[in-house]
Amino acid sequence: MEGQIRRLVSELLIKEIKDPRIGFATVTGVDLNRDFTEARVGISVLGTPRDMRKSLEGLQSSEGFIRHKVGKALGIRVMPKIVFHLDSSVAEGTRMVGLLNDLEAEEAERSQDEDNEDSPEEK
Repeated sequence: MEGQIRRLVSELLIKEIKDPRIGFATVTGVDLNRDFTEARVGISVLGTPRDMRKSLEGLQSSEGFIRHKVGKALGIRVMPKIVFHLDSSVAEGTRMVGLLNDLEAEEAERSQDEDNEDSPEEK
């Protein structure tokens, strides 16, 4: 059911929710609690911290609409409460890739410097 909720919320973000506060938001995951009364929806937003906060506010204000649409699409009588939270895993992953790229560039530069030191100078 988590996967279905994730897909439906993603589709709603693309097709039906027109809140200007919501920027480029991606649903990263859904976690349902044991008794299915709450669905925690992870959201990744590209942009500044202000953009992220505004997007989260827009999503929270759309929670009732989203909950109704998802419940109707799933055909269930009682839909879990949807709680949006910012998921920093995508941003963290991007930061890690950048760090790895920096290390790789430093290693290549260091290797090139060592090769230049080892070669005899032509006069």
